[in-house]
Amino acid sequence: MQVFATILNELKQTYFSMKRLYFGTDGIRGTVGQFPITPDFMLRLAHAVGQVLKRNDSRPQVLIGKDTRISGYMLESALEAGFNSAGVDVVLLGPIPTPAVAYLTRALRASLGVVISASHNPFADNGVKFFSAAGAKLDDAWELAVEEALSQEPQWVESSHLGKAKRLDDAAGRYIEFCKSTFDNQLTLKGKKIVVDAAHGAAYLVAPKIFAELGAEVITLGCTPNGVNINHEVGATHPEALVEAVITHRADFGIALDGDADRLQWVDDKGHLYNGDQLLYVLVLDRITQGEKVPGVVGTLMTNHAIEEGFRKLNVNFSRSKVGDRYVLEELTSHGWVLGGEGSGHLLMLDKHSTGDGLISALQVLQACLRMQSTLDELLQAVPLYPQCLLNIAISPNLDWRVHQELQSRIKSVEKELGLNGRVLIRESGTEPLLRIMVEAKEEELSAKYASYLAKSLSQF
Repeated sequence: MQVFATILNELKQTYFSMKRLYFGTDGIRGTVGQFPITPDFMLRLAHAVGQVLKRNDSRPQVLIGKDTRISGYMLESALEAGFNSAGVDVVLLGPIPTPAVAYLTRALRASLGVVISASHNPFADNGVKFFSAAGAKLDDAWELAVEEALSQEPQWVESSHLGKAKRLDDAAGRYIEFCKSTFDNQLTLKGKKIVVDAAHGAAYLVAPKIFAELGAEVITLGCTPNGVNINHEVGATHPEALVEAVITHRADFGIALDGDADRLQWVDDKGHLYNGDQLLYVLVLDRITQGEKVPGVVGTLMTNHAIEEGFRKLNVNFSRSKVGDRYVLEELTSHGWVLGGEGSGHLLMLDKHSTGDGLISALQVLQACLRMQSTLDELLQAVPLYPQCLLNIAISPNLDWRVHQELQSRIKSVEKELGLNGRVLIRESGTEPLLRIMVEAKEEELSAKYASYLAKSLSQF
């Protein structure tokens, strides 16, 4: 028996260490019309997912939400057909934030939540990501099971067992009430003027309503999608528009979401921009001030070192995960903690929601400022960030930067120069053929100098 158990364990380790063919760090993403973001593949993908679901559920129900990209209609139809062909029922939610799909999947006791979105990418890209019945990102093992099912012949069900589809008309309203329920009912936003930038994306309807219903005067930006303008010069990846709008309208602050509304960037009344690292620190500080225990927090390899030092001074443990909110979640789960996030604005508060949510994050930051009667600038005086320089270098998917001798030599040289006063981080993008080079140092000139020095070694890529 022991020999059999050993062999079985080795087989499992081999299977789960397999390289995924289609799934990246956040689902499947790419350019529309190019494999795998095509209608025929999406039909097969949904059919394969349906086959995996039916291993544990004879009649699964799947929710499908999407952002505002014009290609969402096409991919939604293909996914619906694929699920129905496997005997899976579908509930269509229409344009709605990614975290809303996670919430509704849990609330409606669905088997799976599906989001059609490429998040912060341009409109010509799109993708698909999935949430479990508990509203959480699914793990590598599940994705590998789907890829294995994709390699098999389809198993079309008989006509009498085909799935059905319907639309949930009040999806947005349910999600709005859920978001508002996370905000302290003793507080109000009356007297506050807020600029809300929805990136012409999935939150264009719900975001302004949430803040208005809590009493704020709302100025909208990026709330008029036309199918091809998502993330275009607005939103969390282009916060310059928000900075300008906050100053022009003399607003108290502004929030910027990305295309699927799971990340947040913040601007104060002076036009200062704050990232996810800083917002995470404020959320922790607020809870400690309220007398709550915060045993630990999870950041990523990219989290600014100043934030780590700040948590240490608060006697809060800090752990780094790989980049990606799914890995932050895994690390939180392993420790039994609830707070984590990334500088990009993905913030996790597992006692509020099962996944990152830009709108709930914004409400929690607002709540912190109101409860501590302070501005973000005042609350962050203790943690001035180390300057970081991040460069994105296009590389061929077939080349391995890890064995590039010149780059490796330069990395060692830079790390020796920085010592304890900085660090180097190089990683591949999980969604694009890019190599991300980050150098962190106490002086901005040094971080830019060393990042450029490293990037130049890759000019032949």
